Amino acid sequence: MNALKKTGVFTLLAILIVTQLYPLLWLLTYSLKTNEEILSASFFALPEVPQWHNYQEAYEAGNYLRYLGNSVLVTGATMMFVLLLSSMAAYAITRFRWRFGAVVLTLFLIGMMIPLQATLLPLMVMFKNVHILNTYFSLILPYIAFQTPIAVFILSGFMRSIPHEIEESAYIDGASIYRIFRSVILPISIPPIMTVCILTFINIWNEYIMAATFISSEKLKTLPFGVYTFVSQYSVNYGNIGAFLVMGALPVIIIYFVLSEKITKGMVAGAVKG
Repeated sequence: MNALKKTGVFTLLAILIVTQLYPLLWLLTYSLKTNEEILSASFFALPEVPQWHNYQEAYEAGNYLRYLGNSVLVTGATMMFVLLLSSMAAYAITRFRWRFGAVVLTLFLIGMMIPLQATLLPLMVMFKNVHILNTYFSLILPYIAFQTPIAVFILSGFMRSIPHEIEESAYIDGASIYRIFRSVILPISIPPIMTVCILTFINIWNEYIMAATFISSEKLKTLPFGVYTFVSQYSVNYGNIGAFLVMGALPVIIIYFVLSEKITKGMVAGAVKG
């Protein structure tokens, strides 16, 4: 019976691994094919001769470094402000004894339910009126607004479980609220903080809808726009598109696999302890 259970578990895990890794392996083989091989409908076939020059052409023609730099700037700024605002908000909601804490947390949770598409037109009008349309701010500000609610939810779930005696002892020793937050609460909250950073990075890195709506300048476009470099009126270079997609997804894949354990620990800490 135990052997049967183990076989079932291993079979399930094998299916999960295959379904998760297959899209990545398919994209890798796709990026090494010629247009003729891709259009021949042999989806599962390996390339006859790997077209490594697809990566060189994708790097050079796709403005990879420029778009990569813009993505790093926008994602980094968003992560920094989301972490700062959400940690302070979660600390105030969970550690201060005030009657509106639950109401404020509910407002943040409501923010998680607002569909992104419903905000595009109002945001465009607002950004145009304040003259920040087609700037980095037109991306960073809405990204912060949409990522902060889930960050507050994760951090507040963890901070609620921290014993108040830790803060009381620090307060007796003469530490201010800001010192307690900086030197006591934040170091304890490293696991959920890492989760917030990683999830924010993954959500923002490949975001396209807002970037396509608010950005028209070639100098400000982010990484997902590089794909359209290889699409013309009469032809599409599918191999270069695949190579560009691989290079664009590579940072996310590396960070996720290196820090996946921290994501799990942070989510469990925020859910179970909260």
